[in-house]
Amino acid sequence: MSNKTIIITDSSCDLSADYIRENNIHVIPFTYNIDGQDYIDDLGQTMGYQDFYNRLREGGISTTSQITSYTFEQTFKSFVDEGYSVMYIGFTSALSETFNNAVMARNNILEENPSADITVIDSKSAAIGLGLLVYYAAEMLKEGKAKEEIVDWVENNKLKSNHWFMVDSLDHLRRGGRISAAAAAIGTMLEIKPILIVDGEGRLDVSKKIRGRKKAIKALLEILKERIINPEEQTIFINHGDCLKDAEYLRDLLLKEVKVKDVIINYVGPIIGTHTGPGMLCMVFLGEERA
Repeated sequence: MSNKTIIITDSSCDLSADYIRENNIHVIPFTYNIDGQDYIDDLGQTMGYQDFYNRLREGGISTTSQITSYTFEQTFKSFVDEGYSVMYIGFTSALSETFNNAVMARNNILEENPSADITVIDSKSAAIGLGLLVYYAAEMLKEGKAKEEIVDWVENNKLKSNHWFMVDSLDHLRRGGRISAAAAAIGTMLEIKPILIVDGEGRLDVSKKIRGRKKAIKALLEILKERIINPEEQTIFINHGDCLKDAEYLRDLLLKEVKVKDVIINYVGPIIGTHTGPGMLCMVFLGEERA
């Protein structure tokens, strides 16, 4: 059994490139296509987040591709060959085949090398909800915790990861088939800002519909206040689809009313941003359970 553990995730985790680098996390990139050109999602390095959202605002159409089992196999194998125990924490299987491709890759490697130590975890989470689990796993690894203990923690706590987010326009969700065209038209007309969750199955669901953006931002804070456990021990993540002022406004409201360990603000990357569009605002934290 190796005593070297590597945490692997995918680029839908929406953690910052600096955090990933500083904590020796390996990120497998998704790819996305905007206006007919393919890009690797390398956490904003090749195409900056603002550029991506400006392209969407100008009418650009973005699509995303899943990570193939071949890519997972090559990545896992390279770390196993270097003597690592592999822990992959991946994007929810309810929204992509990516996790299943990781399982297939693991099985292929184990057929050839039964002693390979590879664990794949379906986070049932998306975006920074996945990032939250990766963050806590990385912190535990830095503290010298064993791989088994970290895996147990993630499995036992993944359904406590609360994802609450609002979108500015319903168009991107309509294009992705999340809501009907009629619902999108009515929502836009009435200034409805839906608040969505990632549910216990790892799927998207509309939780509330609130009129007006400021009210919706305040509603996110009220939800956190109702649901958070042990706030003083928690790092809260606020991610945004190129609306930094709103993210800072939410952070300032939060810090005034709730004593937490830390608040980290980052962008929603292109893999999630493709489906939620500019103006998305997301807050994740640990609660007793998901809504």
